[in-house]
Amino acid sequence: MNTLAAILLLFGNLGTTEVIIIFVVILLLFGGKKIPELMHGLGKGVRSFKKGMNEIEEEINTPPTPDNKEKSKEEQK
Repeated sequence: MNTLAAILLLFGNLGTTEVIIIFVVILLLFGGKKIPELMHGLGKGVRSFKKGMNEIEEEINTPPTPDNKEKSKEEQK
């Protein structure tokens, strides 16, 4: 069995009780003050990733523009 399938099987059958226990353990490990900071950092990371993806998508979808060298050659003619 590959690793992805094992991970999906592990987390695919989580019930309400298990999720609550996981949240309590996270709360105990990081504390009440640290969790918002962690979520803020996670949000910044996701936002930065989306921005990068949008920039790459725009770069792929926009038609290429001629280089400055090509423009100067056309102006000389």
